[in-house]
Amino acid sequence: MEIVTARLALRRPGHADLTALTAIHRDPEACRHNPSDLLATDADAEHLFGRWDEHWRRHGFGYWVVESHEHEILGFAGVKVVRFRETEALNLFYRLDPAAWGVGIATEAATAVVSWAGRHLPEWPIIARVRPDNVASQKVAQRAGLTRAEHLDDLGEDGLDWLFTIRWPGTTPTARP
Repeated sequence: MEIVTARLALRRPGHADLTALTAIHRDPEACRHNPSDLLATDADAEHLFGRWDEHWRRHGFGYWVVESHEHEILGFAGVKVVRFRETEALNLFYRLDPAAWGVGIATEAATAVVSWAGRHLPEWPIIARVRPDNVASQKVAQRAGLTRAEHLDDLGEDGLDWLFTIRWPGTTPTARP
């Protein structure tokens, strides 16, 4: 399964992508807002890949490799099944190589993922957990169609998470800023 946008191709990760997965998840800048995601060893990267691969085998979707049409790996984006506040939802994830920041790649990838989920999994709510000081990530979530849901804010592994949602039960969409 592949998602293609104007500048990107999103595809299922394979073992050949471990080098990129390791490099991005070992980069302190890439994980600045979520330091608990920083990988220390190759074994950590193998374990992370194994979890992603198991999700794909179980659900038929998950986190994709984000690459340019020139096949340069820029990062990862996708959705995975999570349980949040007694509701099963899709967690929207995007993490890019910092060299790819600031040119709309995260927004393009996240928007493509949310659009894909809307077509293929329309009954599932989507959440994005974003650090209060990660303004760029907040903008990506909003541009991808999610809205701020302050009533769902929660403590995550690295501190307070602001929640952004789409199709959350009992939530009426509000205008985006």
